[in-house]
Amino acid sequence: MQDTTIVTSSPVGQHLEKIADTDQVSYLMFNKKKINLVAKMTIGRSSDCNIVVDNKLVSRVHAVIQKIRDVYFLKDENSTNGTFLNGKRIPNDKYVKLNPGDKVTVGSVNLVIS
Repeated sequence: MQDTTIVTSSPVGQHLEKIADTDQVSYLMFNKKKINLVAKMTIGRSSDCNIVVDNKLVSRVHAVIQKIRDVYFLKDENSTNGTFLNGKRIPNDKYVKLNPGDKVTVGSVNLVIS
């Protein structure tokens, strides 16, 4: 007998169950350091950013990693040289889902999602 819950009985619950991953993103590797992800993190040259990247190709506020419903997304913040996910430039106006093993490139620096 299967338990009926909001997940199994409602359309919204079923949709959330489909997009939920057992492989959760929880940190990224940058300069051989493990950085735990929080609800919102900025990446850029500015000392105000959560992840400061000292690289001339990186904008002051280059990109943001945002947690939405236990899933992390990457968004380019209209950077000059773009933000790349696994070698492909992401659009400025879209959030792109991050998965374990993804490689984020800003300027000439790589950050690996784990």
